[in-house]
Amino acid sequence: MDKNNLKKINDYLWEIPKDYRKDMRVPARIYASEKILKEIEPDAFNQVINTASLPGIVNYSLAMPDIHTGYGFVIGGVAAMNIKDGIVSPGGVGYDINCGMKLLRSEYSEKEIRPHLEKLATEIQNEVPSGLGQGRQIKSSVGEIEKILEGGAQRIVEQGYGEKEDLENCESNGRLPQADVSLVSERAKNRGRAQVGTLGSGNHFLEIQRVDEIFDEAAAKVFGLFKDQVVIMVHTGSRGLGHQIATDHIRVMVNAMPKYGIKLPDRELAACPINSSEGKNYLGAMACGANYAWANRQAIAHFIRKAWKNVLGSSGKSGLKVVYDVAHNIAKIEKHIIDGREKELVVHRKGATRAFPPGHPEIPEKYRETGQPVLIPGSMGTASYILAGVKEGAQSWFSACHGAGRAMSRNAAIRSVSPQELIKNLKSKGIIVRSSSLSGLAEEAPEAYKDVDSVVEVIHQAGLSKKVARLKPLAVIKGE
Repeated sequence: MDKNNLKKINDYLWEIPKDYRKDMRVPARIYASEKILKEIEPDAFNQVINTASLPGIVNYSLAMPDIHTGYGFVIGGVAAMNIKDGIVSPGGVGYDINCGMKLLRSEYSEKEIRPHLEKLATEIQNEVPSGLGQGRQIKSSVGEIEKILEGGAQRIVEQGYGEKEDLENCESNGRLPQADVSLVSERAKNRGRAQVGTLGSGNHFLEIQRVDEIFDEAAAKVFGLFKDQVVIMVHTGSRGLGHQIATDHIRVMVNAMPKYGIKLPDRELAACPINSSEGKNYLGAMACGANYAWANRQAIAHFIRKAWKNVLGSSGKSGLKVVYDVAHNIAKIEKHIIDGREKELVVHRKGATRAFPPGHPEIPEKYRETGQPVLIPGSMGTASYILAGVKEGAQSWFSACHGAGRAMSRNAAIRSVSPQELIKNLKSKGIIVRSSSLSGLAEEAPEAYKDVDSVVEVIHQAGLSKKVARLKPLAVIKGE
């Protein structure tokens, strides 16, 4: 696509008009600064345009400033579908269903934790298995996995891995009720048997961080944050189980599209009507994957707390509280205002996070005045952010970016980054690194990603969410 075809809406929003291509049903819009716009690869523009051709899409095909190419939908893509005549597309969720974030806060300052940091990083790494295919020593039965797929984080808490307050501070209370285990293959269930409470590979991570700067004192206080406070951020999803659910249902949809007369510009956009058997089956299975991911992050929080207690003891100050847990890859039925009327839509967010505003009934009561906590991780060794949803975010279906966004492929990063030099550079900044794979570190080097400060600034200036606090890493725990 020729970037000269972009129409500038404002300094942080650009539009590809609906008449750019005859199959577009709505315009395509990209949130970006001029600098970020120049860095976007041509294929990513094409994917945003392709999404604009999907049946039932409402208002716009959207992309966040962390935009980069993905399977079918762009990563950083948001699209809402009319529930009556729209489609659901697994490519609009991705293979890592409910890859998302959990943030735990302590009552300790960095100064208090620094003498224990090495031991904490080691203990947490020992408690939380990480890496491709790595699991826990004891496998759950398929029957127990089915209960987790139905119950999500709620099932894990019932088993003693957490507390009620954890669920209150979790998107959808850690469970989508439409989950139907009969729609999940035995292969998917078996892939999940040993992976509840495990981190995984790729860009998944666990970080011990400090609150580096506070931008909104009032919101930070409600979120329980203070300057130099130590917090722990977890980034992972549904592991192999979610990947298998996506694989299974993409195959079904590719074969089913002809009977619905659906023709798409990209096979990877495979989609079926929301109200078709294939559409309903995918949403039921995807909900199982989402529930598994919430259960996974909840179990990880339990093991982090165990490591925390092992190192720091059981004093009243040693506890860890959940700030929030939110999905980054999901399709959900939500109510939004269109032309002054409330309508039900299926909102696809792929590499994008929900960012509900003050007063929204689906966020915890204690956050109703501030808006939902929005958790934006940075790349390894760089800042992460906490934002809050705002009412102006209606323009993006109350969605924000999910991170910095890749600027370099994994293979390119491995070729150009020395993992030994990376560890050395991070150590010089006072950042401890724990990883089972040197190549895995190179893949996730800071230079492989966009500048997270610039990406978050677009979200803030565009009015999708407001900055509350910036976090800086103290210790990074990675998988393969």
